[in-house]
Amino acid sequence: MVAQINTVTFHGIEVVDVNVQAHFSPGMPAFSLVGLPDKTIAESRERIRAALHSIGLALPSQRIIVNLSPADLVKEGSHFDLPIAMALLINMGVLSEEELKNYLILGELALDGSLVQVNGVLPAAIGANERNYGIICPDINGGEAAWSGNANIIAAKNIVQLINHLKERQTIAQPKAKASTAIQTNLLDIKDIKGQETAKRALEIAASGGHNMMMSGPPGAGKSMLAARMATILPEMTANEILECSMIASIAGEINDGQLKTTRPFRSPHHSCSMPAMVGGGASKRVMPGEISLAHNGVLFLDELPEFPRVVVDSLRQPIEEGKINISRANYHVTYPAKFQLIAAMNPCRCGFLGDTERSCNKAPRCGAEYQSKISGPFMDRIDIYLEVSGNSINEIIHSKESEDSAVIAKRVQAAREIQIKRYKDTGIKNNSELHGNLIKEFAEPTPEAKKLLHDAAEKMRLSMRGYNRILKLARSIADLTQEEQINKSHIGEAINYRRQWYNT
Repeated sequence: MVAQINTVTFHGIEVVDVNVQAHFSPGMPAFSLVGLPDKTIAESRERIRAALHSIGLALPSQRIIVNLSPADLVKEGSHFDLPIAMALLINMGVLSEEELKNYLILGELALDGSLVQVNGVLPAAIGANERNYGIICPDINGGEAAWSGNANIIAAKNIVQLINHLKERQTIAQPKAKASTAIQTNLLDIKDIKGQETAKRALEIAASGGHNMMMSGPPGAGKSMLAARMATILPEMTANEILECSMIASIAGEINDGQLKTTRPFRSPHHSCSMPAMVGGGASKRVMPGEISLAHNGVLFLDELPEFPRVVVDSLRQPIEEGKINISRANYHVTYPAKFQLIAAMNPCRCGFLGDTERSCNKAPRCGAEYQSKISGPFMDRIDIYLEVSGNSINEIIHSKESEDSAVIAKRVQAAREIQIKRYKDTGIKNNSELHGNLIKEFAEPTPEAKKLLHDAAEKMRLSMRGYNRILKLARSIADLTQEEQINKSHIGEAINYRRQWYNT
């Protein structure tokens, strides 16, 4: 007899069906796993053997073969423990195949038979819905699975409880989706920053249209403070965005206690970040999402940008344009969503004081030229807003007037985003930064006077077509903040100014 159990493996955030087949035959006692299992799955033999022993069961003294089909697909992850154990229990006569044929099963076994939390339950539960299956998972993953809307979830604490439920000796209650109970400890507010009104204005424009932004200035000017407060003025995530972010977090193992990610991601990797850590991948064959995917629908903040390896910075060029990352290796090709808003900060030179009237740079201008040359021109061409942030004196900070708080700015940003959602409802995009091709001509056409100003600037600054279009998209966001339908000369002029500063450095 060959027992068969349904489970899945992951290809990015997509689930791929895997059929676990268990066969007992006479011969020398052995327990073989075939079907390209990784080391984690190979070690499941000992976990399963110990877990069954702890509940008073022993594997028969026969030749046991477990096949993970399709056999040419590499399988990884500890979630194969439970489906393999269930297939063995069917062959041992403890369970029947009929009881389990309509379930996708995931779970890691502890040596005492309890079920341990695993990654990827949310996308697996959504996949089970699409296949008209129920799902069996550890109790700690139950709340996560419940968000899929699956009406048939068995979230067991241990293997004995699971067997008793299937035998109708006890009932495991359906898990409930858990709302986020995280206490808001982030008390950051944009009004905490004294002065820097131009920078705050640029931050608001960037938030309203999802634009990429670069800030340059001396140490202590407030670049990191401004970036950290971007999250406080962004609109709340929609239900679809919450689901997308939570599926990525589930694959990465960042879902805690079954609670979905309800706030926009804000990722700030250190400048020692490697290429796989940034774009995704890893040493194993399992391709984990990188920082750009974990920042999907949120903000990726890169502080001290020139300190990042140049190859890491330039790897962002394609996902900035396409909103996804295609990870290609010799034996796998995986695509993760990566629609993030880039906020970067840098000093004008290595010592940080290039152009400072009070503290001069010892190696100017060579220091600044060498430092800024670490950022390639093609990368900078993908930045919508370039802003020079100058430092304030202590006297200016003490006597500066209190500015608007984040809540007030967030209302304007939300209003601008709602205009964009309504405008682009039938186009497949959500905000101005995603405009492309004919959509730019349709939705971001300036007045004749504004167009002439843009043409003159394009000639003088020798803009690429990408740079030209990014000015139009930025001007569209500036107009949306004042709820103006037409892009006029003042909108184009302000948008040009945010790019001209880089061309003048």
